[in-house]
Amino acid sequence: MGDGSRIGDGDDLAAIVLAGGRARRLGGDMKPARVVGGTPLLVRVLEAVRGAGSRVVVGPDELDGLLPAGVLRTLEEPPGAGPVAAIAAGLAVLPARPDVVAVLGGDLPFVDEATLWTVREALTTSAAEAAVAVDETGRPQWMLAMWRAVVLERRIGALGTSGGLDGRGMRELAAGVRIAEVRLAELHQAEAPPPWFDCDTEDDLRRAEEWARGNAG
Repeated sequence: MGDGSRIGDGDDLAAIVLAGGRARRLGGDMKPARVVGGTPLLVRVLEAVRGAGSRVVVGPDELDGLLPAGVLRTLEEPPGAGPVAAIAAGLAVLPARPDVVAVLGGDLPFVDEATLWTVREALTTSAAEAAVAVDETGRPQWMLAMWRAVVLERRIGALGTSGGLDGRGMRELAAGVRIAEVRLAELHQAEAPPPWFDCDTEDDLRRAEEWARGNAG
């Protein structure tokens, strides 16, 4: 999966982490602030992209206390407008245009640099315009993806001028884009927690905690 030592080189990579909204299936808690293995989910994701030139969290100001120095935060308008609007908000505050943008969910406890390196290589060593992780069921995980920045900007611009971004989903964003599917399940070690695993429910959090304890042991 690459050596995982660096996923960026200066400003050629930016990361946008989507961390907005309260999870109804978690009792309305701020999901990215929930803890797995002693560390909030959002902090775990940000650590995986520490090599990026810029990191932006798209979420409410309650998350400010979790953010390491240098990490930017913004919020989509209107709040809760969906992932495409959130990505657009993240792009708008980047200090410079990178070559590649990582788009990540804020609830991925086991994403790591090695996985991101693999997804990035699938993009940059091909004619693809975006690369997305695919889980063990063959389903694309759009919150674990890399995009060429110019393509991401172009697609957001196109959607924005054809009805606006509010409520738009990732399938609409990816329409017509050349996609490299990265079948991480074929590279994943069976005993390791899946890097695409996200935490939507209390059961998910319990399972993640068990995995985290197992890894620590």
